[in-house]
Amino acid sequence: MRNQLSNFNHRMALAAVNIWESPWGAALIYGFVYLLVSAYPSGRLFTRSNQPYYNYLADAFLHGQTWLRIIPPYLEDLSIFNGRYYLYWGPFPAFVLMPFVEIFGVQLNDVLFTVLIAALNVGLVAQLLRAACQSEFLHLSKFQRAILIFFFAFGTVHFMLAQYGRVYYTGQLIGFTCTLLAYLAAFSLRGGKAWFFTGLALACAMLTRNQMVFTGIFPAVYLLYREKPWNWGKVTRNLACAALPLVAALLFYLFYNQVRFGNPMDVGLDYNIESDFFRSDLEQYGFFNLRYIPNNLYYQYIFYPFPLRQESILGGSLFLLSPLFFGIFAAFWKPRNKIFVWALLVSILVTNIPIILCIGTGYRQFGPRYTLDFTVPLLLLTALGIEKWKPIIPFVLVIISFIHYFVGVNALG
Repeated sequence: MRNQLSNFNHRMALAAVNIWESPWGAALIYGFVYLLVSAYPSGRLFTRSNQPYYNYLADAFLHGQTWLRIIPPYLEDLSIFNGRYYLYWGPFPAFVLMPFVEIFGVQLNDVLFTVLIAALNVGLVAQLLRAACQSEFLHLSKFQRAILIFFFAFGTVHFMLAQYGRVYYTGQLIGFTCTLLAYLAAFSLRGGKAWFFTGLALACAMLTRNQMVFTGIFPAVYLLYREKPWNWGKVTRNLACAALPLVAALLFYLFYNQVRFGNPMDVGLDYNIESDFFRSDLEQYGFFNLRYIPNNLYYQYIFYPFPLRQESILGGSLFLLSPLFFGIFAAFWKPRNKIFVWALLVSILVTNIPIILCIGTGYRQFGPRYTLDFTVPLLLLTALGIEKWKPIIPFVLVIISFIHYFVGVNALG
């Protein structure tokens, strides 16, 4: 009887791991939890956020214009130029929202939409880990992959972004989706298709958050490495396949800025309706300045936000809040995949340059939300580092991460 019960429990545990590691299972399970957390006790799931600006930009595009046709009730952080209101963020999320705004109008619930995008991201992370293992880039068990998926969903700043809607979070999550798709294309496809769809996904990421295009450094290195035996004609064709959507996106973005502000390099930051919190720094130093580096490094990599206080809404240490990320350092001691380890690190560091130069840390939020921009390469680097760890170590670190974010997200309200 005892053996039968033990076997039953073992089968149930295996079934749970199989479901949680499955892309569809992960998307549905974690999506349901995201919905639940957004609905109770705050009730924010049932109303729009106060800054659903991509709804309004999608409406503008549907009516053939680049400025907002309908003026939102809340205007902070928009740009005003010649009496018209614009968004300075990249336009791609508005293209994604266009069919939904066509049906539901600008009253579309951006909080619900953002939660669903976040659920999709969890499923795509599960698929990415599978694809990386199938290509033998990673060597992880199903249990290890399930742990990493849980960690991403509940132990990183993604958990915070999933809950609130708003132009900032919606844009970041969609940009993250694009980066995931780029890495999936690199791992899952072959030949010109891999190059083209990787470039296309990165082009969409660039049209969402410009710096996210630099996460493409690793996929480029990976695809070039896989070209063996080397054939210059084939390599040139494949590079052209990747470059085509990227160049087209860049030209579109320059044209988009020219139409709006009469200057292809102008994204509208100079016409921003400033927050009172940043007004003095913006007037003195602008949006990007070396002066912001110490503050950004502190709040994104050193600051521990507990006990929670007003200062906590400025961020929190990437590594202290999500200690499993310390696993990235173990990756550099591995004898294999050194070129990929360094490519992942360079992708992270280059993407991080505009982030640490930017005013603020992503205020108002719990955790280092801008670091989501490079979390795809960060997660892969972590996975490489923890391959040989005993399961109890990542399990404990993930539980610590979950507690941090569960308390922080709920305290933020």
